[in-house]
Amino acid sequence: MAADPIFVGTPRFGAARNATANTARDGTGVLGSVFTAGVSGSRIDRIVIRAGSTTTAGVVRIFVDTTSTVYLWNEILVTAITPSGTVVSFERVLISPEPGVPLLILPASYILKFGTHNAETFDVMAIGGDF
Repeated sequence: MAADPIFVGTPRFGAARNATANTARDGTGVLGSVFTAGVSGSRIDRIVIRAGSTTTAGVVRIFVDTTSTVYLWNEILVTAITPSGTVVSFERVLISPEPGVPLLILPASYILKFGTHNAETFDVMAIGGDF
């Protein structure tokens, strides 16, 4: 293992919008493709999940697609919120609990995807970079 830290060579931002209900936890059904890893792999430092409108209690599921199998990586509980001029829509930011450590590392061509349990609009954004 190298003693020197590895920094990204090219910063990257990926995003997807999805409003199709998908209760599957096995990676089937409609999923939004958020971020595809570069040819040398990528790191993701932050994932932002934001609702586009009113939400009901549910789940947003994050998957990693290896191009041969899709794995459930994380489930984020969504609370019921009715946004207005004084209430912001649902938002959750995922970051690594360790400073300087990536939230997720994706090997070349792996794809970060997501689905929403209820038929509600969500935007998922990934901030990171390619090695």
